Amino acid sequence: MRSLWTAILLLCSAIAFGQDYSWDNLPVIHRPVFKKDTFPITRYGAVPDGLTLNTKAIQAAIEDCSRKGGGVVLIPPGLWATGPIVMRSDVNLHVDRAAILQFTADKDQYPIVAGNWEGHPAARCQSPISGTGLENVAITGGGIIDGNGDSWRWIARDRLTDGEWKQKLASGGILSEDGKTWFPSAASLKGYRTKEAGVLKPGMDLSSFNDIRDFLRPNLLVLDSCKKVLLDGPTFQNSPAWCLHTLLCEDLTLYDVHVRNPWNAANGDGIDVESCRGVLIEHSTFDAGDDGICVKSGRDEDGRKRGRPTENMIVRDDIVYRAHGGFVIGSEMSGGARNIFVSDCSFIGTDIGLRFKTVRGRGGMVEKIYVKNIVMRNIVHQAVFLDMYYFARPPAIADVFAGTAKIEVPPVSEGTPQFRDIHISNIICDGAEEGIFVRGLPEMNIRDIYLSDMVLKCAKGAELIEAKQIGLRNIRLVTSDSTPVVYVENSSNLHFENIHYNAGADLLFSINGDKCANIRVTDTDRSKAVHDAAFHYGAAKEALELK
Repeated sequence: MRSLWTAILLLCSAIAFGQDYSWDNLPVIHRPVFKKDTFPITRYGAVPDGLTLNTKAIQAAIEDCSRKGGGVVLIPPGLWATGPIVMRSDVNLHVDRAAILQFTADKDQYPIVAGNWEGHPAARCQSPISGTGLENVAITGGGIIDGNGDSWRWIARDRLTDGEWKQKLASGGILSEDGKTWFPSAASLKGYRTKEAGVLKPGMDLSSFNDIRDFLRPNLLVLDSCKKVLLDGPTFQNSPAWCLHTLLCEDLTLYDVHVRNPWNAANGDGIDVESCRGVLIEHSTFDAGDDGICVKSGRDEDGRKRGRPTENMIVRDDIVYRAHGGFVIGSEMSGGARNIFVSDCSFIGTDIGLRFKTVRGRGGMVEKIYVKNIVMRNIVHQAVFLDMYYFARPPAIADVFAGTAKIEVPPVSEGTPQFRDIHISNIICDGAEEGIFVRGLPEMNIRDIYLSDMVLKCAKGAELIEAKQIGLRNIRLVTSDSTPVVYVENSSNLHFENIHYNAGADLLFSINGDKCANIRVTDTDRSKAVHDAAFHYGAAKEALELK
């Protein structure tokens, strides 16, 4: 059960944020409404031969539509080659199901612009589709929008078959000195080798990035500071970098959207929702080269200064294939994330199922996250993963105990991230390296995490490290590894209730570290394990209470 302190904390949070959402009181997302007037791009001279560059014609249709009060810009059946286009307010860009909107591989068509990359101001090549400060904007229809990303992305030899590698070499480009990575051009390789390439610092001129322009890969779609946005029906595929990036938007709806990036696409995220308020992602499918559905809110000091969490978000009835994570928060979450509801989703072949990640220096608060009814198959690593050591590695407790290593415990500051008040229930996972992994910082434990009603078929069971006030209830761990069913390290106020595991397990609980305290196990049949518990590295037997 939650402590009195947790209850008070939740009440204060609800008052501070002005709205206490629940599964019975979800955020309401408002959709845009458009006039029925239609503006076919053929009226402006567009030609569907796959050769003619239709940039000017498509842009003219968008401008005319917006200027006349809005409506539908129609992309009819055909193969429409184009350079980058800019959306306008009150425009619904409708791509017919028999249409392919194909963005050109000619990089000269994409000027360098001031943008944002991984939470920082950055120089980027203009996105194939972009819009800033718009209201009432949509992309609809069942057609295909292709970013021609193969011409932008570098790729390592070991991520291609022999035949694919030969094709890549035959297409031109340049190899790294060790011959293991292909780059589309020398400029791309130079940018790859340049420290902080693309970072746009005060006083820098965009022309200073010309010699690495091919490295500054655009996201296929970027919408910045827009209100009432709808993406309904299209397939967005083959992006040079992230596929869909929404930044500082309000009332954003994705419905029946299909996102396809190659599994080996560098930075090939499906969608990155950054510092947005009021989001619905529903009945959509993601097949990504990096994270699938990802929540962000800026990086480090830049994100904290922006101070805009991603909040009031619903994700439901979605499918994610092969991504690094099915549903992801972080690691650029310095503005925070809260009031997020994820339900009725399927993750198949993703590296991690539910992936929450951060690191020291980010700051930001991730809280009031609710997840239920998730099914997973063939997960490469963890089904449920919450980690505050992203891209970092703490010393092993054995080395710390032996005196050969020292654990770093910096003071809590604005750069200290926090994960708390996260509820995950009704999870079924058929195949994973590990069922549950929770790792906080010694100066800021992950806390108030409630996991319930799960069946996890995996090699390893659960690990809880530097965690506090964690509840696991009705969890079945079907494991194949001989490691402990549950590993606990320097964690306190844990409650394990009705935990099921394989008969004949050698060790049920491994308790490690002198910070372990108040670990309770109830309604759990311990007779099936050879040993109840083992205590190491200063852990006291009194830390564990078995009932």
